[in-house]
Amino acid sequence: MNVDGACALITGGASGLGLATARRLAAAGMTVAIVDLPQSVGAEVAAELGGIFIPTDVTSATQVRDAVSMTVARGPIRVVVNCAGIAPPAKVLGRDGSPNSLEDFERVIGINLIGTYNVISQTASAMIENEPGEDSDRGLIVNTASVAAFEGQIGQPAYAASKGGVHAMMLPIARELARFGIRVMTIAPGTMETPMLLGLPLAAQESLGQQVPYPSRLGRADEYAALVMHLVENGYLNAETIRLDGAIRMAGR
Repeated sequence: MNVDGACALITGGASGLGLATARRLAAAGMTVAIVDLPQSVGAEVAAELGGIFIPTDVTSATQVRDAVSMTVARGPIRVVVNCAGIAPPAKVLGRDGSPNSLEDFERVIGINLIGTYNVISQTASAMIENEPGEDSDRGLIVNTASVAAFEGQIGQPAYAASKGGVHAMMLPIARELARFGIRVMTIAPGTMETPMLLGLPLAAQESLGQQVPYPSRLGRADEYAALVMHLVENGYLNAETIRLDGAIRMAGR
């Protein structure tokens, strides 16, 4: 893919996996559009990388449409990376046996799954207008699932369902967008050095890392970013979910 003069739109781009990806794609010469919540440090990140910050709620069709328009004003969107997501733990039943909040379940599905779909649909609509490159390539969309899509733990029904949905919708979307020269890929990270995990005590972080067969540590955000960069460069990768997990298979709890 020729990324000269092109833009990369990254949701959740102000921290964690999204931030590492923004830095990697900016270093490759792309203009990065940091799409994140208004209270994030997205403005500072965009200034650092020479990109733009667009405060956006990914569950809003209007806000995402505006973010796409603002990005296209800077150049064609060739790469989209969906990193926005939440992972609050919640079981089906509370301690007293009563059902837990349906609204909490809906919020996770709304951000992680519906938000990802919203960004895919809005950006794909813009990407089909791109000038085709080699192999009629017009762009790449990378979604973020999780190993929880396949081995969700107790307390993860909403998170596992949302990430399983991200994995499941990839193939039909990739098949639909193939005629436009748009590839769709998914990365399923394991236990990564995200802000959430790095907020745990060091002993807890080390314990989680030791559960990974090899290398026995938490995954690094720049390893996720490096995989995104490889997907940009390898035009024959399409409609696949790649686990980035050090061979971990999650236990029940």
